[in-house]
Amino acid sequence: MNGPHNSQGPVRRSSLQVRVGSVLIGGTAPIVVQSMTNTDTAQVAATVEQIIQLARAGSELVRLTVNTAEAAAAVPRIRESLVRQGVNVPLVGDFHYNGHKLLSDFPDCAQALDKYRINPGNVGRGAKRDEQYARLIELACLYAKPVRIGVNWGSLDPLMLARCMDENARLPVPAPVATVTRAALVASALESAALAEQLGLSPQQIVLSCKVSGVQDLILVYRDLARRCHYPLHLGLTEAGMGSKGIVASSAAMGILLQEGIGDTIRVSLTPEPGGDRTREVSVAQELLQSMGLRAFNPMVTACPGCGRTTSTYFQELAGSIQNWLRAQMPVWRGQFPGVEHLHVAVMGCVVNGPGESRLADIGISLPGSGEYPVAPVYVDGEKTVTLKGENIAQEFQALVQSYVQNRYGARQD
Repeated sequence: MNGPHNSQGPVRRSSLQVRVGSVLIGGTAPIVVQSMTNTDTAQVAATVEQIIQLARAGSELVRLTVNTAEAAAAVPRIRESLVRQGVNVPLVGDFHYNGHKLLSDFPDCAQALDKYRINPGNVGRGAKRDEQYARLIELACLYAKPVRIGVNWGSLDPLMLARCMDENARLPVPAPVATVTRAALVASALESAALAEQLGLSPQQIVLSCKVSGVQDLILVYRDLARRCHYPLHLGLTEAGMGSKGIVASSAAMGILLQEGIGDTIRVSLTPEPGGDRTREVSVAQELLQSMGLRAFNPMVTACPGCGRTTSTYFQELAGSIQNWLRAQMPVWRGQFPGVEHLHVAVMGCVVNGPGESRLADIGISLPGSGEYPVAPVYVDGEKTVTLKGENIAQEFQALVQSYVQNRYGARQD
């Protein structure tokens, strides 16, 4: 298969690789899913609980805000509590404005974190900017920690933007403001990374990001960034929004970039409903990668959308219950049945596409549509094996899936 391409030629994922705790980012490593807590970091119990939830949902890195002395003091206690509970997910400290001071004043915090996130747009102003940025990099070198240099559309260094605007104004045909702003984002990331290297940080300790909230802007910024550096790239649409809007926008932007080979670690930055489940952003990121064939996390269930031929809700209920049951089994199955995350199950609602989709799946069932004979053929590895009928189709099909998993993936333990 040919590598990913865009309109300006082939683009490859970063050639550099960064280790964050036990996780590798970049190079040939799998694309890493990460998320961020929204608890007050100083509230140790609540933060630990949410980190565990995110890690169990599949977040391979978890970022947390470190914005006050109380938060910095809490980080080592959070780490200790996680270790006691057998949770070793790498922790990333998110620093803005006062990171140089917090990391200096709280060395246990600096040591407990696996990675620092620095925003070059808000580390300081004027002469203090260079001094405070240098201190952050010095501390990263001292504790041998990787750094994500994360530029953000909403907090872009005003001096950088002003410089780019001035240079643009002197051109015979100045570019649009949006174009100049995107260029300033990329310049801020690359110049900050170059300065970090000059200050002693290894290229193998640098991850870059340039986050914006517009889909087309994100695509253009990361294409430019990917062409101009070899650092691993953290990908994400910032302030993506709530619900379906946030999911669709993030998937549209990141899907295009991932298809072009751009992006080494991703976050889906969803705004949760009040009291909503923070782990939703993790499952969306996993589903994005899995639907693109880039990684596998859970067995995939194919189900038809339903139409006038499927007025019964039975197939919808069965598809939902099978999908929920498969995901519930994964914490145990992942250890017992290596490779089970690649399992493909089909639950179809009528004879139009039901038999064909069921044959294409590892195991599939074609339920009767409205007016069809009330039987449900089951296909295993493309062959019809049994026909289910009666009131216990759901339980019987679930038992067949369980048996298939044991027979196909259990043998891999030998």
